[in-house]
Amino acid sequence: MKFKITLFMIICAMFITNAQMKKWTLQECVTFAIDNNLSVEQFQLDLETVKIEERDALGNLIPNLNGDARLTENLGLSFNPTSQEPVNTQLNFTGNLTSSLTLFDGLRNFKNLTRAKMNAIASQYRLDDLKDDIRLNVANAYLQVLSNKEALKVSEAQYAVTEQDLKRTKELVESGVSPRGDLLEIEATAASQEQQIVNGEGLVLISRINLAQLLQITDYENFDIADESFEIPPSDILNNSAKVIFDKALSFRNDIKFSKSNVELAEKDIEIAKGAYYPTLNAFINYNTRYSDQNLVSAQDLTVIPFTEQLYRFDGLSYGFQLNVPFFNGWNARNGVKRAKIDLERAKLQLEQDKLDLETNIQQAYVDVTTFSKAHEAAVKTLEARRLAYDYAKERFNVGLMNAFDFSQAQSRVDDAEATVIRTKYDYIFRLKILEFYFGIPISLN
Repeated sequence: MKFKITLFMIICAMFITNAQMKKWTLQECVTFAIDNNLSVEQFQLDLETVKIEERDALGNLIPNLNGDARLTENLGLSFNPTSQEPVNTQLNFTGNLTSSLTLFDGLRNFKNLTRAKMNAIASQYRLDDLKDDIRLNVANAYLQVLSNKEALKVSEAQYAVTEQDLKRTKELVESGVSPRGDLLEIEATAASQEQQIVNGEGLVLISRINLAQLLQITDYENFDIADESFEIPPSDILNNSAKVIFDKALSFRNDIKFSKSNVELAEKDIEIAKGAYYPTLNAFINYNTRYSDQNLVSAQDLTVIPFTEQLYRFDGLSYGFQLNVPFFNGWNARNGVKRAKIDLERAKLQLEQDKLDLETNIQQAYVDVTTFSKAHEAAVKTLEARRLAYDYAKERFNVGLMNAFDFSQAQSRVDDAEATVIRTKYDYIFRLKILEFYFGIPISLN
């Protein structure tokens, strides 16, 4: 028994350890963020509400059926409803069953059903657009973690090289080959790099927390992404002009679809508002019955007629039509149409504004991709030149032809160049993914 308990605890500990060591990929982060985002859940509730409104609109096209019953006891003088004779106490029951149906109301019921279906589609576009924004935000935060991690690795590698230089310089100083000032300069460089490592660790932690918050994860300490090194992925997106990308984006972007749906909804609202100009025709049918404890078999026989028999004997049926003609209603119908037309113009303006914003964003993304691509290429060339200069400086420093300060400056320039390469690389990757996203390519780092 003790062995089983021990084995169970070991398995649980292994499971917990594996769970804590989970490394999240970009796709896992995106999927988890969409599934757990609070705004997505709110929009999904809005979508469910819209679907209920669609069922409400459908219900207005079918007859309704309502029943009511009333049981009363009268104390004091009253009249028997059958014989009309005065009585002192009376127990009465009445029941009604009514059904009505709108036959014509300017076709507003049918148009309301169509509008409800259109609104459900628009709400889905709105939800999908929110998911698109989440994908971009998560990708940006994920790439920021990668960028900070890579920068930290570079800082640690640079510090490892400096430690070797520091050890060698100490030996040279102790042997009297190099002045003590060189040692102090190398020590200052090492201290500066240690500070860079501390700052880099802080940036990694902050970026991990930011990504975890997007995913609604509160266990920041055990949250981390996969330790992978990403290079700039191949892409031929720049083979398409910004105009081509914009034209394609118009065909599938959910924010544009949502704006177009709002225009269609506004047009349908005008049709519904105009329905108030027309007469309304309703049909109804009513079945009623009653019971009284004063309904006797006869004047000689004081026996009360049974309850079920009275319901059958005293029932009745009525049916008919009701026509309502709107001659004048304080300009409510006319003003309703005017308001609907204003809303249509507002929706059209919003659609044009969304198109303009999309075009602006695509133009900016296109320029950013081109700019950051060139910036990264320039940074790589600069780094290569800085490394050559550093190698030359190190050779001179090793033979005593360069002092520690100049050598430290050469190393500092390499550090700055490597940081610039990392920054421009991930800036370029993110801008590239944004532009591809506008072109309909899913976000992926592969």
